Amino acid sequence: MKKLLILGAGTAGTMMANHLRPKLRSNEWDVTIVDQYKTHYYQPGFLFLPFDTYTESQVKKVGKKLIHKKVNYIQKKIEKIIPNENKVQLEDETINYDVLIIATGSKIAPQETQGLLGPLWKKDIFDFYTYEGALALRNKLRDWKGGKLVVHITEMPIKCPVAPLEFAFLADSYFRKKGMRDKVDITYVTPLSGAFTKPTCSTALAYLLKEKDIHLEPDFSIMEVDNNQKAIVDYEEREIPFDLLVTVPTNMGDELIERSGLGDDLNFIPTDHNTLQSKAHENIFVIGDATDVPASKAGSVAHFQAETLTDNILLYIDGYKLKKEFDGHANCFIETGNNKALLIDFNYKTEPVHGTFPFAKIGPLRLLKESVFNHWGKLAFRWIYWNMLLKGIAIPFVSRNMSFKGKVFDIKSK
Repeated sequence: MKKLLILGAGTAGTMMANHLRPKLRSNEWDVTIVDQYKTHYYQPGFLFLPFDTYTESQVKKVGKKLIHKKVNYIQKKIEKIIPNENKVQLEDETINYDVLIIATGSKIAPQETQGLLGPLWKKDIFDFYTYEGALALRNKLRDWKGGKLVVHITEMPIKCPVAPLEFAFLADSYFRKKGMRDKVDITYVTPLSGAFTKPTCSTALAYLLKEKDIHLEPDFSIMEVDNNQKAIVDYEEREIPFDLLVTVPTNMGDELIERSGLGDDLNFIPTDHNTLQSKAHENIFVIGDATDVPASKAGSVAHFQAETLTDNILLYIDGYKLKKEFDGHANCFIETGNNKALLIDFNYKTEPVHGTFPFAKIGPLRLLKESVFNHWGKLAFRWIYWNMLLKGIAIPFVSRNMSFKGKVFDIKSK
């Protein structure tokens, strides 16, 4: 019996297990997934927890229940990958593999910034990229009386690059509804030269920041957090004071990758951008946030990757050439507050543009334009995630590669 092993039961790992188990002969292939944690989190929901839009129960489920029943589920800590021996060492056993899929994701690393884990951590400094951080921030916001709110990105790449912008927009809406927006000064601080990584999208989002009276501080490369002065300081000694700092710390791949000697400086694994095969080991494939591919680290990207990677693993097993198919496709809703959202659709080479999605002229979703429809699309995604995406069911009318139907590439026409 041959063995296909998946490391990580988050979004990407769960999808791969559910995609591949029905496609591999049960009398030939044993499929196993390993993760040390019992709970599977709907991570896009962490954005909504601080504003009491979602409850805890809406963003978590027992991970094992989401995996195909004919997949072996092992809940243990992964100590090390030994690629030259096709083995993975767990906390109390070693298992072999013929094909390995690494889907161990990325995590925040606040210890990488001087002073971030100082006395103000979880008192006046919070993250919302973890379940615990989002809940702690929710409790803080419920009683906060106002002041200088700084929303900050430490460095790129980060998981879901639009999430910090969404947080700033939702904070504006949240404080307006509470009747205290005049008591809150919101500043958005980024290491980028604009509001976002893509120029056209950056222009549209910078306009929204200005419209909502959110000050933009670009090109800020943080050196330290000064806990005594309650300020973040960059390498040019520029200081930005805060009363409440909501930060996205450095994102890094799992420490397992460093222990195994498979990653770069941030523990992301060098991966073929189009086939998702490891550059160092042909029987190892990488998906989701664990890769170093220059695509967004977002759930939608993992979803599109999973469809290509499923095909490629089946091709690899049968000895055929892999498809160089994955194009970096990302499709992301951006909450802008007041029950509206933007939608962006892009890939490695094509930045977000205006138009309609998924159908030309019909839509009903509009690209790079605020609409209530887009907001409801964002909220509906939670149902799609639990009931379709994780199960490996294709989302109707949404292709794995970026479609150019409905896109308007002449920005002047809009």
